[in-house]
Parts: sequence; C-alpha cells; structure tokens
Amino acid sequence: MRQINVVRSIQDMRHQVALWKANGLRVGLVPTMGALHDGHLSLIDQISATVDRVIVSIFVNPTQFAAHEDLDTYPRQEAADLDRLQGHAVDCVFAPTVEQMYPQGFSTQMDMQGPAQGLETDNRPHFFGGVAIIVAKLLLQSQTDVAIFGEKDFQQLLVIRAMVRDLDIPVEIIGAPIIRESDGLAMSSRNAYLNAEQRQIAGQLNGILARLATSGLPVEQAEAQARDALLAAGFGTVDYAALRDAHDLQAIGAQTTSRRALIAARLGDIRLIDNMSA
Repeated sequence: MRQINVVRSIQDMRHQVALWKANGLRVGLVPTMGALHDGHLSLIDQISATVDRVIVSIFVNPTQFAAHEDLDTYPRQEAADLDRLQGHAVDCVFAPTVEQMYPQGFSTQMDMQGPAQGLETDNRPHFFGGVAIIVAKLLLQSQTDVAIFGEKDFQQLLVIRAMVRDLDIPVEIIGAPIIRESDGLAMSSRNAYLNAEQRQIAGQLNGILARLATSGLPVEQAEAQARDALLAAGFGTVDYAALRDAHDLQAIGAQTTSRRALIAARLGDIRLIDNMSA
C-alpha cells in the first residue's frame, strides 16, 4: 500500500507547494472535512486530469457549526480516509489541527452577502462566514492553482466563487457534478447517520426535487407542492424548497436565463440538502 504524505503544518504545506511550483507543476486542492465517500473521490479524479499535483485537505471546521449543531459528533476517521485515497492521484493530504488554523487571538470574521443571503442562511446565519474564512485560509496556505467543490453544496459554490473574485485570490474554482446513490440520494457524509427507515424516506428526496425542477406551475405554487410532498414522504421539517435564479440565487425574474431547484429537509437531527438544474 502506497504511503500518502500527510502534512500537519501550514509552513510544511507551503514548502511542499513551493518545491512543486519551482519545477513548473500545476497544483490542485480538494478541500474536505473527511469522512470521505465516492463523491469526494470523484472530485479528486476530476481535478487530477487538469493538474500535476493534488492536495486533499481534511479539516473539520468549527467556525461553520453553530453551538447546537453536530461538531462534536461529526465523523473523524483519518485512517479510513487515507485508505480510501489509495488508488487515486493524491500527492499530499493536508490535515492541520484546530490550533494551527485558529491560533489563540484569532479575531477575523467574514460577512458574506450576495449569493450567501437566504436559503442556508435563513436557518444557519453563521454558516457562510465560517465557510468563507476556512476556504480563504486553505487557498492561501496551499497556494493552489485550482480548487474543486461539489455542486451538491450549490449555494456554497457560488459564495466561494464570489469570495475568490472579491478578494482577488488567484485560484480557479471548479464545480463538479453531484454523485448520487442508486436511488438518486446525493452522497453525503451525513447519510451514514440515517437508520433504515430514514434512509428509505431520504431516497424519495431526489424524485421530489426533480418534480420541483420540472414543474410548469407558478414558482410559489411549485415550491408549496414540493414542501407538501416532502412532509407527506415522512420528512420532519422542510427548511426550504425553492426555485431560484441559478446565477445568483435571487428570486426568479424577467431577466432569469437559468433556474436551480434547491431543497433542505430534516429527518430527525439529520439535515439533507440537494439541488438540480431547472
């Protein structure tokens, strides 16, 4: 079994990338919070076709979790993750500690506007500030040329693109298609929390999303129909079922040229999200 180099410090990460770039190599980053699944592996396979060296970061970021969310129970399984990376084009794993990323006295916050407003932030107002700060740090620490993010977190992808543009960070941001289970459920580290009954209910989410995406009804009526269908299927609560402008996630208007259907719903304490082009 090939031993993958695991880098723990920011200084060592920058040193490694500097050596690669001194040799004219193009570097790509796959940011993750670990608990790797086939969706993550597909990101690695996609970016490896466009770069010479691939970094996978593994870091459970505390600033994107609220006090009542699952930071303490979020799966941390580095040894299993390293095993899963075998056979994929990974040249380095960057796995810093919380103390490395947020040393004593850390005081910077980011207040994201634009595509960060609404949907996820209606229920998790802290979320994109935490995401933006950790992604900015990872991009600057790794000095990567390219970074890839899955479209399952579609709003997050738009927020990161806006942040990179606004801060003039010289990184290309790639979006990757959603990888799904056989019944259409989007792959997620949180799927492992579902019991057998919940997993059966969760398998209906994709079909409801598809009907929302293709509905010919007025927007508000299509959204209400999707919410009702989720509750009827057995979801406990629906955070949103929405049709939005795909470019900025604003309300659909006369200038809208492409639409996105997005859903966030809960089964017990487990929150599932999904989206697709409409």
